[in-house]
Amino acid sequence: MKTIGGTTRKWMIAVFCRSAVLRISMVLLAVATIARPCQLGADAVTDWNAIASATIVVNAGQPPPVSALSFAMVQGAVYDAVNAIDRGHRPYLVQPSANPSDSKAAAAATAAFRVLGALFPAQLPTLQGIYDNYIAGLPDDPPGSKAAGITVGEAAAAAMLAARQGDGRFGPSPELHPVAPGIWRPTPPSYAQDPAPWIGNVRPFIVPSAEMLRTDGPNALTSAAYAADFNEIKQLGSVTSTTRTADQTDAAIFWQDHLHAFWNRVFRSLAASQQLDIVENARLLAMTNLAAADAAIGCWNDKYYWQFWRPITAIREADSDGNSATEADPAWLPLFDASTPVFSGPPLVTPPFPDHPSGHTCGTSAFVRALQSFFGTDKIAFSAFSNKSGTTRSFVRFSDALKEVLNARVWAGIHFRTADMQGAVLGKKVAHWLDKHYFQPVD
Repeated sequence: MKTIGGTTRKWMIAVFCRSAVLRISMVLLAVATIARPCQLGADAVTDWNAIASATIVVNAGQPPPVSALSFAMVQGAVYDAVNAIDRGHRPYLVQPSANPSDSKAAAAATAAFRVLGALFPAQLPTLQGIYDNYIAGLPDDPPGSKAAGITVGEAAAAAMLAARQGDGRFGPSPELHPVAPGIWRPTPPSYAQDPAPWIGNVRPFIVPSAEMLRTDGPNALTSAAYAADFNEIKQLGSVTSTTRTADQTDAAIFWQDHLHAFWNRVFRSLAASQQLDIVENARLLAMTNLAAADAAIGCWNDKYYWQFWRPITAIREADSDGNSATEADPAWLPLFDASTPVFSGPPLVTPPFPDHPSGHTCGTSAFVRALQSFFGTDKIAFSAFSNKSGTTRSFVRFSDALKEVLNARVWAGIHFRTADMQGAVLGKKVAHWLDKHYFQPVD
């Protein structure tokens, strides 16, 4: 038996899905590109999380740090809508007037729809059809509860949209440092620019400021610690590495899946396996996605504060670093290189922004710490499928996933270990702040 939020639940996945044919068919239509098995415990919160993922990632194509902000806005509004009716926890932004009999499903669907429609107006016609059919398939029991739930959802969405006006999204880019040893510059083969360097200047959702998340920074180029990181990734992260195992290669590619789409799939799976109800799902998805949004903001603020070079640049230009323990290899390539067919699917390359800290470990750490806080334990087993590697990996604990990510970015040849470790610390700080200041139960 397992305890979640004081309620005892069986730790098992039931075999059959509950019947909600019209509603689920509309969700599947909306997320046709996302494989979503029929799950016990699916409700309006998880249904609209899947719709949000399709809207944000598949249709709009937002990269991970940008999508983090969109997921946070959707799930924060959904939480306030559902919590306004349940009233079991403190609101994130607002607590609209509501009755206990109001439809939580209608409130959740409406909050998600309104935020998504405002963020992605080009998709509004499609979203409108999905929403109309979804609402039509919900029961109105007692009479008037559905309309009341819609009103609550409208209010929660309006509050979120108003709160995020002028928050710095899509603002100016930070100024780049002059090119010098240790300073980031675009990397081969594409020499691409960061598609969203403004992320670090966005107003946080949870923490008072991004600057409070400042990391200790990368190791000095002439230090022994830098040389250790350098030589580790030069050997393990090379596309021709003879020491990286096949499983490590799979893990490196596995974790290159879209960070926020990947983890939200995990959350929907956990909602089913742990038999969470709609109130718990709303809180789970809000806690995780709001934490990850601030982790992205803090991470990008830190990246452009330090502007540290990527391993491919560091290894090729090691003659300029002033460290006698490093040796240049002008032809070195990481595992992630477009010209090397070591995996199936689209090419994987070194990400087009500074190394320090690792965006993936910032986000994964925030996700994992929020999961630990929500469930009150680290020891919950789960499995997940990656759209990049086409493989499934399993973990006994939430923290096992974070530990693997810390290594996987080195195995991929794209992050120094110090960038990974300090990214994990940054994400932990965000989740710790959230745990102390948000989502507290009402006495």
